[in-house]
Amino acid sequence: MLRTTLAGLRLHKSRYVTTVLAILLGVMFISGTMVFADTLKASYEESVMGSATGVDAIATPAEPEYVEGEDPAEAVAFDEEQLERVRDLPEVASADGMLEGRAVLLDAEGRAVGFMPPAAVSLGDASRFSAKEGRLPEADDEIALATSTASSTGFEVGDTVTMLDADQEKRDFTLTGLVNFGVDPNFSMAGATVLTENVVREIAAPQGYSEIDVVAAEGTDDETVAKAVEEELGATAEVATGTEFGEELAEGVGAQTEVLRIALLLFGVIAMFVAAIVIYNTFAILIAQRQRELALLRCVGAKRGQVFRSVLTESFVVGMVSSILGVLAGIGIGMAGARFAGPLMGTDVTASVVIGPGAVLSGLLLGTLMTVFSALVPAMRATRVAPLAALRTSATASGLEKGTGWVRVVFGLLLFAVSAGLIGLTRMTGPDPAGLFIVTGAALIAFVGVVVLGPLLVRGIVRLVGVPLRRVGVPSMLAVDNSVRNPRRAATAMIALTVGATLITGYSVVSASLESTLTKTLDEQFPVDYQISPQFNPDELTVGQEETETTEEGAEEGVAGTEEGLEGAEGPVEGIEEGAVEGTEVAVEDEEPLAALATIPSRVREDLEKESTVSKVFGVRSDSAEVAEEGVGGPLESMPVSTYVGADMGTDLTADMVEGELSDLEPGRVVLSEGYAGGMGVGDTLTLVTPEGDLELEIAAIAEDMQSLFGATVSEEDFVRAFPERTQDDTLMIRGAEGADSAELREAVYSAVDDHPTLQVDSVAEMKNQFSQMMDIAFYTIAAMLGLAIIIAVFGISNTMALSVLERTRESALLRALGLARGQLRRMLSIEAVLLCLIGAGIGIALGVVFGWAAAAAVLPNMVFAAPAGQIAVFIAVSVLAGLLAAVLPARRAAGTSITGALASE
Repeated sequence: MLRTTLAGLRLHKSRYVTTVLAILLGVMFISGTMVFADTLKASYEESVMGSATGVDAIATPAEPEYVEGEDPAEAVAFDEEQLERVRDLPEVASADGMLEGRAVLLDAEGRAVGFMPPAAVSLGDASRFSAKEGRLPEADDEIALATSTASSTGFEVGDTVTMLDADQEKRDFTLTGLVNFGVDPNFSMAGATVLTENVVREIAAPQGYSEIDVVAAEGTDDETVAKAVEEELGATAEVATGTEFGEELAEGVGAQTEVLRIALLLFGVIAMFVAAIVIYNTFAILIAQRQRELALLRCVGAKRGQVFRSVLTESFVVGMVSSILGVLAGIGIGMAGARFAGPLMGTDVTASVVIGPGAVLSGLLLGTLMTVFSALVPAMRATRVAPLAALRTSATASGLEKGTGWVRVVFGLLLFAVSAGLIGLTRMTGPDPAGLFIVTGAALIAFVGVVVLGPLLVRGIVRLVGVPLRRVGVPSMLAVDNSVRNPRRAATAMIALTVGATLITGYSVVSASLESTLTKTLDEQFPVDYQISPQFNPDELTVGQEETETTEEGAEEGVAGTEEGLEGAEGPVEGIEEGAVEGTEVAVEDEEPLAALATIPSRVREDLEKESTVSKVFGVRSDSAEVAEEGVGGPLESMPVSTYVGADMGTDLTADMVEGELSDLEPGRVVLSEGYAGGMGVGDTLTLVTPEGDLELEIAAIAEDMQSLFGATVSEEDFVRAFPERTQDDTLMIRGAEGADSAELREAVYSAVDDHPTLQVDSVAEMKNQFSQMMDIAFYTIAAMLGLAIIIAVFGISNTMALSVLERTRESALLRALGLARGQLRRMLSIEAVLLCLIGAGIGIALGVVFGWAAAAAVLPNMVFAAPAGQIAVFIAVSVLAGLLAAVLPARRAAGTSITGALASE
């Protein structure tokens, strides 16, 4: 039997070409992902370890213990005395501290770089970082940049680079080198600049050394020097050898690459699932066609078990050969991906390609076992038909032409009913992340329903679309009839395409709905054209540091502005010292600096209000206060408090409300977001504990979560009572005048911030466009990943067509003999393949739209449903093209077969 099986494979190897390709592609994706992720991980680790092992020991400030109920304390940086003590150790040859703060870097146009300022650090001779290009700065007018920062700004060695010092004055430096900080989390997000110690102290005002790097004395190993440093610094430091420090960083990097690996493997699993459907269909058709051959073997003495093992052996050989080819192709794909995709992900792949045993074994085992398991049912079917019955010609495709029984129909409809019930459940419970899992379960149940009802769906859809096709001509009429000749076979072939169509359409609906919802939210709740906000600086500890006008005239203006903001208040404002000015550090009663983000100078607002192209400017001011009532404030102990200065609430700013109206906001009243309302409602009293005392407010309205309002929104007068020191805006909203030229409006906005480089201007239209582009990129990336499943599905349809053509050789010859031209025969087979593709794609699109809507509604409050007609139309066109391609080779073979030879074949 083994010789017979292998001989049959050699004789009919062409029948397995598309099956081999389907398995090969699936295994290629799995193995390629493993090689890509392993190589990327090794490159990251090599980068991290290479920098960390450049020194023998690394000391970092110890993290204070967390005390429940208190704000987390910050680690205390090392001082000069601690650094000198480390240098004096006999086990230490040299040691240098790294000063670290943040300072504003300006781009070539004079605007601040990044959402937050890059790190400003000093690197000594004993440092785990070194210059990748050029050299480190030696003079106070020199600078080095992180390679990522240089790449984003376009600066090159030799260029003049400008930064802002502590007084917000511009200071020029010559770029002397580039430093690769790798994936160190302290520098990978916002980038970094490298300066001399003197300059870092001047412009970034660091609290001390954030790290001490140590080189061991000759004859001292790294563990010994690390232990000596640890004993010297005591509990104030966490000390590790360079290798240990690198391994800790590499562990975090490894977690990131594992997330990428899992994400890519999900697409690989989808591809393998589609391949399994193709394999099952192929073996089912082949076994059905070879029943006479297998029956003859039974008649000459072969037992059922031998026939069963023969089919499994055949599947094992096909699976193993395909998997070997797939692993080899996967290694090549993984190598190419690491080389070309690595730089796009922010790293240069320097490590050798990693071909681990997991990449090889997983591909071989998965591909082979999947093929064998997919052939189990056809193999069992091969042993059930009696030999004499199978020898009849009419039994050629037994087992695949059976109709759809009523049990199958009832079971399929029941599955769809359960799926619909689960979707209804998510709509009743409202938006909840857990609803996404329910929708996923409903989609899987519905897909099983499609598998169960597949033959019925194929017959019904073909009969519907076949009405106009029958009138087109004889080839179309024959194609319609052939499509429903074997409904189970057709259903199994199109199911593979349905999987890919469902996933692609579903994601496109989620993406389009998310974009539409965001656009609607921005249009309705923020009817503005531009937003101005200061650059975020986590190290900023003063209010209004952006304002630099500290002249006597400016001071007088600042006090006047404060008094204007407090019009109606009796006496001096408690908590603000006389002479305090906007844009400078503000003293409160305990004389400690107020921790706050930078704010926007009042002059920017004044300049904008003078512009004829601007119709409205209103500001946002925010702070936080403790809540007196128990159970209010959600998971936080304090509540965000905001006011919109100059805004007409309900007109300039809107929100979807649970209770009350936004326009009801007035002095003495507050609007709460639903998540912070707790059990309180309209008319209840909320007491905010502020630095100026308790502030009792009546709840005027409650807004839905995920709106423009967050926490407590109060009137401008109440905000001033609670936070009198907050006299400047955190954010400015600008709306253009009716009919204003967009270019002139843009020029007016940017002119207002010319003297304030750290103020960032965001165009709402550009924000929408960027988000749309981001969603498009995500869609096409995912569509490309799922495209592999589509290709495999097309191979499956092509294989089904090829085997059907082989089975209908005499029939095709008879049609030719009766006058059907070769072109008509090719057209008939092409229409048949296109019908299968369109049915699979159509069912997938319908499922994708429904479950895409359900998934979006499960996570998006006030979701605006959108089905991207353009993308769906493109997918339908691709399905038609796929059907035509799937029919090319089978149709060519059928048209090229000799009529007399085919009629005499049996």
